[in-house]
This record gives sequence, C-alpha cells and structure tokens, in this order.
Amino acid sequence: MRQRFSNLDEVTSLGTFKDVLKWQRSKQKKVVDYEVPQCEKKKIAFLQSNRTEQSITWIGHSTFLIQKEGLNMLTDPVWANWMGVAKRLTEPGLRLEELPDIDLILISHAHYDHLHLPTLKKLKKRNPNVLFLIPEGLGYLMKRHRLHNFKELSWYDKHEANTLEIHFVPAQHWTRRMLWDTNTSHWGGFVLQKESDTQSIYYAGDSGYFRGFQEIGERFNIHTALMPIGAYEPEWFMHASHVTPEEAIQAFCDVGAKVFIPMHYGAYMLADDTPKEAIDRLHVHWQQAELKNVELKTLAIGETFKS
Repeated sequence: MRQRFSNLDEVTSLGTFKDVLKWQRSKQKKVVDYEVPQCEKKKIAFLQSNRTEQSITWIGHSTFLIQKEGLNMLTDPVWANWMGVAKRLTEPGLRLEELPDIDLILISHAHYDHLHLPTLKKLKKRNPNVLFLIPEGLGYLMKRHRLHNFKELSWYDKHEANTLEIHFVPAQHWTRRMLWDTNTSHWGGFVLQKESDTQSIYYAGDSGYFRGFQEIGERFNIHTALMPIGAYEPEWFMHASHVTPEEAIQAFCDVGAKVFIPMHYGAYMLADDTPKEAIDRLHVHWQQAELKNVELKTLAIGETFKS
C-alpha cells in the first residue's frame, strides 16, 4: 500500500464531498473584466544568454523562470490554455521556444495547475537531461509518463547543483489527481540559496497559513519570497489550503523576507475570487501593515526582476 502524506499537526486541508456541494450551490458568478498586464519590454535576449546574473521572471500563475548561480530553473511549469473548464485568462509571459535551456524543474505538488504533464514532456523534449525535483511519492507518476530523470525530496531534503542548494520545505496543502491517489505524494515549497547568500529565494508553492512559515524563517535567511495570493474564496472552504492576501503578508513576515512577489492569481479562475480582488486586497493590506525596509514587487506577466 502506498504511503499517505499529511500536514504539520495533522491539519486536514481536504474538504468533504458535502463541502464541495455546499460551495458549488452557493457559488456566485463574477465578471472577470481585468487582465494582469503583460510586460511591454520582455528581456528575452538577456534571459536566453544569461548565466551570471540572478533573475526571476513571472511566466504566470505559479510558473517562474529563475536564473541563479548559472542555472536556469522553472517552478511548476504550466503552459496550458485550459485548466479543466477554466480558460486561461492571460497568455504565458514567454513562449516555450523563447525559454533558455532549462537545467532544473521544481515541482511543488501534483495538482493539475502545478504539474502539467504535456508541458513537462515538451520541456524534456527540448532538453532530455533536464532534472525534475519532485516531492516524495510522486516518482510513480513520473515513471508512468517516462519522465525518468527525477529526484524525490522529503521535507528539508536538499539537492546541490553548482554552488546552489535547493531545499524542499513544508507547506500546508493536499494533493490528488485521481479519485484513488489522494495525498499519495507530498507537497511543499523550495528555498534556493548558496553559502552566505544575501539573495536567497523562497518559492512557497501552494499553502494555507501555518506555523511552518515561521519555522522556515528560522532555518533560512530569505531575501525574496514568491508567495501565493489567489484561490482563497470561499474562505470557509479554502482557508486550510490557500492563504488569503493578508495571510500571505503575514507568512512573508514570518519567513523574514525582504521582497514579496505575488503569484497564483491572474491565469485561471480556480475559486470564487477574481484576479483584481486578489491583487487589490493585497495592496490594501500591505499599506495598512505599514511594513518598513521591505518591498512589494508586483510583476507584470513576463516581467523580469533582478534582485
């Protein structure tokens, strides 16, 4: 029998079938009349040749191109036009053919909006040697789809590449792709750092608010945090697995980061909140928090941030 994974403190973030029905019956249709803007001056030539500078480029949703320590990495790469019945709201920030050669792909968990097999297969075709860093328990799926060059990580395991350490860290979430595989693989985020690093990066993946953020902040010296802010409504149903924008700010404070880059909004309508509601709510609460010596960097789709 395959192992079933759980959250810290055994917190369950999986709603019951009755909860799902309640949500669907109370669902309100909202007009989505706002698109996250596309970057007008994308740094495609720079990204294709860069092997020396650190950069973070938002492709959309939870997909980033991260360049650090001479490595090109993608987080949860999804170039899908549809996510179930939800049509993509914005074009990806870069086309697949505009990417540089990818060395590493970081997968936070197995939900379809984070692990899109057709995209992974296209990336492998472009570079057969690309390495997939995946949560413990996900190897069975990768093998089934002939994505054999992978490394499974448990919480706080690390992978070393060049001078970079990539640590798999906890999140509060759950996973399922089929009716029978609930929580048979783990979930988490990634911290990318080198020794004495002042520009480390934390990619949070998907998570509800939990004490693990403070624990991550105590273990690592984080500079830039890529934090989810969307798919939080209805809060009574989503709160255990998706942070609200204000909880994302608290999580950012917990990990002790200096730069906040929001993600997990704008590409697909996965819950009842709209992209504009998520980003507006984030900005309102950021101003109310009166945070000092830190920066909120809201990227356009395809925009590159150099820390």
